[in-house]
Amino acid sequence: MMRGGLHHRTCCLCEAMCGIVVEHRDGAVISIKPNRDDVLSRGHICPKAVALKDLHDDPDRLRKPLRRTPDGWEEISWAAAFDEVEARIGDIRARHGNDAVAIYAGNPTVHNLGAMLGVGDFIRAVRTKNLYSATSVDQLPHMVASWALFGHQFLMPVPDVDRTQLFVCIGGNPVASAGSIMGAPGFEKRIDALHARGGRFVVIDPRRTESAAIADEYFGIRPGTDVYLLLALLHEVFKRGRIDLAHLAPHVDGLEALRQAVLGFDPQELAARTSLPHSRIIALAHDLVAEPRALVYGRVGACTQEFGGLTLWLIYCLNAVTGHLDREGGMMFAEPAVDLTRAYGSRGHYGKFHSRVRKLPEFSNELPVAALAEEITTQGQGQVRALFTLAGNPVLSTPNGGQLDAALAQLEFMVSIDLYLNESSRHAHLILPPTSPLERSHYDIALSGFAVRNVAKYSPPLFAKPAGSLHDHEILAQIAQRLRKAPGSMSGRVSLMVKDAVARRLGPDGTLDWMLKTGRYGVPNAGTMKLLGALPGFGALRKLMRATDRRPVGLTLQRLLDAPNGVDLGALEAAFPRRIATPNRRIDLAPAMFVADLDRAAAVLDEPLPSLALIGRRHVRSNNSWLHNSQRLVKGKPRCTLMLHPDDAADRGLADGAIARVASRVGTVEVAVEITPDIQPGVVSLPHGWGHGRAGVRLGIASAHAGVSINDLVDERRIDALTGTAVLNGTPVEVVAARR
Repeated sequence: MMRGGLHHRTCCLCEAMCGIVVEHRDGAVISIKPNRDDVLSRGHICPKAVALKDLHDDPDRLRKPLRRTPDGWEEISWAAAFDEVEARIGDIRARHGNDAVAIYAGNPTVHNLGAMLGVGDFIRAVRTKNLYSATSVDQLPHMVASWALFGHQFLMPVPDVDRTQLFVCIGGNPVASAGSIMGAPGFEKRIDALHARGGRFVVIDPRRTESAAIADEYFGIRPGTDVYLLLALLHEVFKRGRIDLAHLAPHVDGLEALRQAVLGFDPQELAARTSLPHSRIIALAHDLVAEPRALVYGRVGACTQEFGGLTLWLIYCLNAVTGHLDREGGMMFAEPAVDLTRAYGSRGHYGKFHSRVRKLPEFSNELPVAALAEEITTQGQGQVRALFTLAGNPVLSTPNGGQLDAALAQLEFMVSIDLYLNESSRHAHLILPPTSPLERSHYDIALSGFAVRNVAKYSPPLFAKPAGSLHDHEILAQIAQRLRKAPGSMSGRVSLMVKDAVARRLGPDGTLDWMLKTGRYGVPNAGTMKLLGALPGFGALRKLMRATDRRPVGLTLQRLLDAPNGVDLGALEAAFPRRIATPNRRIDLAPAMFVADLDRAAAVLDEPLPSLALIGRRHVRSNNSWLHNSQRLVKGKPRCTLMLHPDDAADRGLADGAIARVASRVGTVEVAVEITPDIQPGVVSLPHGWGHGRAGVRLGIASAHAGVSINDLVDERRIDALTGTAVLNGTPVEVVAARR
């Protein structure tokens, strides 16, 4: 007989990692409530958490593999699906080479323990240079700047929000997101605590966001001009000689080169480009210098613009030279129980190869996703003819979705590992659905590295995996096994086979237990070291176990099972120099690639600005493109609207609620207008992740609340030339009344 009870777990829907308590009975979810004893979230959850029940119960969620036929979709067995993958991919690779196959991985991959542990071997088995992910429409500038300055792509600093006195937020909306590259659930309460201890919160954004609404000061900046604001701030710091590098001085190079580069700009011209008064910028610079516990944090809006790479580099530099990098109350480095900067083999690399058509640079073997459509449609050697998508919906999530939509229809073969028949997977020949989040274990193997407090939390499955279903890691492993039968390097194949055998034996939970024991807080033993020494391909873990900064506290998977509220591993601590991962163990504040790119920023200082620039936005009840099939999250007043300043609306004869036609170089959409003074003149905003009106999807609720896709307007030709990141914010558009 099935029984019920209370199940403690971590919500896996976003980066906040909130603790929840799921009441269940006889295999059904009764309620989802906040866990008030969770070591990180302290009783906070957002409206999305209850969607775990909706997702699990959703009748539109796929439970069995689907194959597309001329007469529609048919259910097939897993064996038949894997046979078809092996045969079709094998044929395409035999005729056109490995690079004729591409991979796209979406954001939910990072929230999935099994997928995170299995995706690497899957990618290696496919053996393609055409690897794409949501990284290049999200956090890529963070990763490139961290690699260049600190020596590792995952060594990204996070705000010490619970101890700071001045929090400056550029292009982020943590009240709605609960943080991004900043696991800070209950962010609004954390700002309440900041205010209670006499601190200040400053928001810089083209829109008066939910975060700006609780800020002490709001800077309404022009889209895409953050680089000029940061240069102006640094100019004032250098001009006044207010540098504070005492704690980092023995480990820093490039200060003079940075100074000369910054002082070469005219601060008045910089301020004019941002539309902010120069006096206000000077005041903010002085505040940052005067406050010992201060920080500058930038997020998606700072990344996804023409100079996203420069912006994130300068944010790191500003924190460093004002004494707020790696200091309490500033930008610090989490030290999680499973540390990807030690456990992940690649520190990162840049420009080892380039995309075939536009010659865009790779970063850590990934190419910019803005190039995917042209790699499919442009004929020649290396043309992409087959595609795997994993937990992603690139038609709605990447630039010029209409172009990619048409390109996907031209593929010889496409496989989607996905829960839904959505706007992208409708083009697949096979859809392979994994289990639901409540049917698998969970540990934030990546996101714990960006939490504002060091914690470890594990969630066992709530429900048993249904008969005839497979987890993500099992699907990936099966495909990898089939594809490794093709000719290739014998040593590489042996290494992969050994790792595959170990992974199958241990499973995600066993592998996690191993990583916990061999991590900073674990309990390694001589037997484990001996075993690691005998296995090929585990050099990164051997290195991890030899780390000299270990603080063993006996952390194991069993200990986490015995601690359903998680284990608190302490506040963020100073990490330099022991964590600097550059070859010379020093920080270079002026990497040549960034200094050279300043010429590009200088060249457009005097160029005319568009009359209207389009930016995105997010809402606490949305999660990219994939939670709109939950009625409780989409009900109420429509949220897919075009925000427009009253002056711009009046100039175009648009009333609140009227239908406007929005056009860019790549497309046109029609959408209801929302007139608000909360957006700057010359700026319009559409939310990200909507556009469910395309035919052939199986999303009943989402289709009834379709909205329009901002990425049908975003131009795939506009990228940050330094990092390859898509420019999702600042697209020039025209807005007129729609003719009805």
